[in-house]
Amino acid sequence: MKSGGLAGVIENAGVLVDRSRGYWQDFQNWVQLDSSTLSPGRQLAVKYFIVAVILFCAQILFGLLAALQFIFPGFLYEFLDFSVNRMVHINAMVVWMLFGFFGCIYWLLEDESGTEIVGLKYGIWAFWILTGAVALVVLVYLFVQIGPGKDSSLWFINEGREYIEAPRWADIGIVAVVLTFFYNVVATFSKGKWSGIAGVLTLDLVALAGLYVAGMFYMTNITHEQYWWWWVIHLWVEATWEVLVGVIMAWSLMKLLGVRRKIVETWLYIEVALMFGSGILGLGHHYFWIGTPEYWLTIGGFFSALEPIPLVAMVVHAVYDAGAHSFKTGNHPALAWIIAQAFGNFFGAGVWGFMHTLPQINLYTHGTQWSASHGHLAFFGAYATINIAFFYLAIQHWRGDVWMAGGIKNAWRWKWALGLLNIGVLGMTIALLIAGYEQSFVERAVEGSTWGGYFAAQSHPAFQSAMTWRLFFGLITASGLGLLVWDLLTIGKGEERKAEMPQQV
Repeated sequence: MKSGGLAGVIENAGVLVDRSRGYWQDFQNWVQLDSSTLSPGRQLAVKYFIVAVILFCAQILFGLLAALQFIFPGFLYEFLDFSVNRMVHINAMVVWMLFGFFGCIYWLLEDESGTEIVGLKYGIWAFWILTGAVALVVLVYLFVQIGPGKDSSLWFINEGREYIEAPRWADIGIVAVVLTFFYNVVATFSKGKWSGIAGVLTLDLVALAGLYVAGMFYMTNITHEQYWWWWVIHLWVEATWEVLVGVIMAWSLMKLLGVRRKIVETWLYIEVALMFGSGILGLGHHYFWIGTPEYWLTIGGFFSALEPIPLVAMVVHAVYDAGAHSFKTGNHPALAWIIAQAFGNFFGAGVWGFMHTLPQINLYTHGTQWSASHGHLAFFGAYATINIAFFYLAIQHWRGDVWMAGGIKNAWRWKWALGLLNIGVLGMTIALLIAGYEQSFVERAVEGSTWGGYFAAQSHPAFQSAMTWRLFFGLITASGLGLLVWDLLTIGKGEERKAEMPQQV
């Protein structure tokens, strides 16, 4: 390359960087957020929140592409295949929720412990390592869509395990990041003060890091292989995540409504007890068809519906307590999303899950769109909603604890975002349930679970019609997400009234 050409490239790059800085400055002026008001720990939490929202957008984008390919199978064929879109859609969902949870805990950690975060620089490194790893893994998924399954591909491309496809190096990185997170949390509470929330959070993080390791074993016996894989998918997600949500919910209710600590901690303890007493046994509903003994049919079917009850009870009790003591909140969006979480969790994870986990029903529904119907409502209701609630809590403090309740400017945005997101997800849930009914009938009951039955069900007009409705409600969900992002960036901007922060009694 000629020197003049190189100089031109450098000059153009410099112009591009300056222009990008200008755009970033314009964006900062538009949102009018001043991070200097945040502690270093909360600045780290904000980083996690930003990446979480970006991944949330990616989840919806790739979900829409996959939904389109159900209706038009040739759409983007051999350029961006359905298997890749589905994989990125699901993994983006798992990872954005993890980013959100980490951000929530870093946000509440200093307040709950009464001291600065210990090991903050390790936390910052872990954030950049995790973010870089996620970006690299997604790029590999997009650019290496097909190829032979070898040891090298297991380590560097894809482990081939549904829902946890990350290559082995990324698996190890995730465990390392969670262990760093665990150290920061425990060291901070050890330096400051312990509470019931701190104790439950610490025990839960041990399981969060440890259970993921179960998914890193490889065995030649596919029954054993699937057994450990399910431990990660369900014991990790349905147990450790539920407790993590309980911790975040408990702290949020105290800050939002001034609910008494002993109420939220009592329900938190009950949730942990119920998790050990029935939740782990309830996870047996995932063992039905992988070669485990038949007693799991009874045990798993009976206990599987009890998991979300304590969280619903915590919210109902907290709202009752707030009413009895005439508490008021200065953050209506956060409270609305917390109520959405309580009932979304109960119906999505509890009712919708129980509906098709009884062995007599699951024989026909397992692996059909019934599972997708349950998954959409459960993940959104149990995990997405609590993260969104916390985003509103954080943005309120970030803007200087401004008023975000009745009479706030442009309140229609958060209300419409809440409505569109919930209607969109509920619509997709019902559409997928109808598709699942059709699959269960044609593929399982009529055709006897043959490959011919599978393809007959996929091309059936009822299935295609349901998938069209699924795409329609997916677009509604996407519009709700766009409105949510807009609202998060602008809510409280220019508001001069201060929120009266509730006091605990």
